[in-house]
Amino acid sequence: MKKTILTMAFVAAAMPTMAQQVAYAVSGTYGKEGKKVYLMDQLTEKAVDSVAVADGKFSFSGRADKDALLGVMAEGSDWTTGFFNDGTPVSVNVNDSTVKGSPLNERLAKYEKEVYRPKTAFSEKTSTMTEQEIIAHQDELMDEMNSMIDNITANAIKVFDKERNTLIPVAFSGFYFMENGVDAFDELVKQQVAFANHPYLKKSRDEIAKMMGLQDNEKTAFIGQQFTDLEMEDPDGKMHKISELVGEGHWVLVDFWASWCGPCRAEMPNVLEAYNKYHVKGFEVVGVSFDNKKEAWVKAISQLSMPWLQISDLKGWKCAAADVYKIDGIPDNILIDPQGKIIGRGLRGMPLQKKLQKIFGE
Repeated sequence: MKKTILTMAFVAAAMPTMAQQVAYAVSGTYGKEGKKVYLMDQLTEKAVDSVAVADGKFSFSGRADKDALLGVMAEGSDWTTGFFNDGTPVSVNVNDSTVKGSPLNERLAKYEKEVYRPKTAFSEKTSTMTEQEIIAHQDELMDEMNSMIDNITANAIKVFDKERNTLIPVAFSGFYFMENGVDAFDELVKQQVAFANHPYLKKSRDEIAKMMGLQDNEKTAFIGQQFTDLEMEDPDGKMHKISELVGEGHWVLVDFWASWCGPCRAEMPNVLEAYNKYHVKGFEVVGVSFDNKKEAWVKAISQLSMPWLQISDLKGWKCAAADVYKIDGIPDNILIDPQGKIIGRGLRGMPLQKKLQKIFGE
C-alpha cells in the first residue's frame, strides 16, 4: 500500500511537466495608452506576462499547456476575457471584450458577455449611486443582487448544457457545482464528457467545496456521526432542544445563520421552498442563530417568513454551536436522519433540493 501511494504521488508530481505544450500568439487593442495588460493563467490565477499598451496595441507570445484556460485582463479591471490555448492565434479587443480566433474561443467570449450581462447592468447602476443612496436602498439592492446571481447562474447552466461536447463548460463550472453540488464532478468524470480531464474543472470543484466547508476535515468528520444536541431559547424565552424534532420519520436540517449575514438571508427562500414542499413528508428545520441582539434576530425571522423553530443563545460567534460543530463561517447546516445520524453538511441551493428529492422520492 505504501509503495502504491508513493508511486501515485510521484506520478502526480510529474504530470504538470508532462503536459503537452503549444505556442500561443495573443494580440489586441485597448484604448488606454500606457496602461498595462496582463496575460492570465486562470488555473493559477497568476499573470504569466504583462505589457504596456503602445499605440493602442499589445501582444504576447510564448508556450503554455495545450487547452489551458488563459485570459487577458487590463490594469485596474476585474474583467478577464478568457480563451483556450488551442494553438490558434487570438486577438482580443479589451474595450468590448470581443475575441477573434478559433470558433471555440469566439463562442466562449460571446457566452461570457451573455452570462455576465446581469452583473454588468447591476455594476453600471450602482457605479452612479452615492454611498448615501446605496445605504438608503440597501434592501432593494440586496434583492437585485440576489436576482442578479440567480440570472448569472441560470445563464451559465444553459451554456454548460449546450456545450457539453466542447471545453467551454469548464469556464462556467463554478456555477455548475454551486447549483448541483460538488458530487456532480464525479458524475461528469464518469460520463467522460469532453472536458472531464481539464484541470480547471477540478479547481472549480475544490473552490466550491472549500466555500461550502466541505474540504475542512474537522467539518466533514461529522458526516456519518450521531448529532450532538443543542439547547437554547426561542424568541419567547422558552428552552428547546434539537432532539425534540429528531426521531422516526423526521429528517432535520439544522440551519446556522444570523440576521446580519447577507448570504444567509439570500439562502432562506431556498430553505423555505424545501420546507413548504417536504414538511408534510417529515422534513423539519431548526434555525440556530449567531445573532447577539434579540431585536435584530426576531425582526429577521419575521422579514424572512421562517415558520420553523428558531433558537439562539445570543452570543454571536461565541454561540455554543460554533464549538460543537466547528463553525467558522455561515451560512452552514447539517442534515440529520431519523436515527440521529448526520448525513449532509453545507447543503445550499440546488444541492439541498436534490438531497431531499432523493430522500422523499420526488
